[in-house]
Amino acid sequence: MWLEMPELPEVETVMRGLSPHLLNQRITSVELRRAGLRYPFPSDMVEKLEGRKIEDLSRRAKYLLIHLQDDLTWLCHLGMSGRFTIYEDGINNSENGKHDHVMFSLESGCDVVYTDHRRFGIMDLLKTSELHEHKLLAHLGPEPLIEEFTGKVLYDAFQTKKSPVKTALLDQRIVAGLGNIYVCEALNTVGISPRRKACNISKGKCTFLVEAIKNILLSSIAVGGSTLQDFAGVDGDLGYFPASFRVYGREGEECQSQDCDGNIKRIRQAGRSTFFCSSCQY
Repeated sequence: MWLEMPELPEVETVMRGLSPHLLNQRITSVELRRAGLRYPFPSDMVEKLEGRKIEDLSRRAKYLLIHLQDDLTWLCHLGMSGRFTIYEDGINNSENGKHDHVMFSLESGCDVVYTDHRRFGIMDLLKTSELHEHKLLAHLGPEPLIEEFTGKVLYDAFQTKKSPVKTALLDQRIVAGLGNIYVCEALNTVGISPRRKACNISKGKCTFLVEAIKNILLSSIAVGGSTLQDFAGVDGDLGYFPASFRVYGREGEECQSQDCDGNIKRIRQAGRSTFFCSSCQY
């Protein structure tokens, strides 16, 4: 299976898994076992997190946002292999692994460990009131699951895009949180070739595409996301959406679209694997 970064459903699954354990809990201690992940940790990260109460958790695109009291948000990105694990009865030092890089304890006695084998994750602290001005969030387009993300919104965004529609959908400025897996699946569902120029997609097709994107994301969230290489939820359970993949990772297999006798192909686009059926996607 091809290694993929956790996408919107996976991050949503993590956020929902963490929420019951973290909400309204005060962070009693924080241990950083290295200087950073993809980027260095803020120099005052431990000082700012310790003693603060967690008031809310949310997600923006592929970013997990832990909102604390006093206008502070802890931004986390899982990178390629990051994951949080909950230890309700605490963790013994003997249980620590060499890839456990961030550990924090809650007043409930629960411990939370962030593990990241490849260290592509990101952690930063920012003011909650200035959330949308942060360098990692300021450029993001609309969330795909909100009511305001419509076929017309997508159609308008596509008008100046001469790049392939697959590439355009991965542009986080057009729609936030979509990644390789779910774009491949959505394009197959509505019969659009990933090679077609985005600006040539009709308004009607954009409406069907938005509907497919929403349905696929919601279906994936309902079963815990996709397990590709390292991803699992905070309770260790794997995501089961791959069992529903129509095209992703199915090179050479028969297309599942009704009345289609084509086979799934794989091509490279912008350095990424694209899976599609050339018989029914045009």
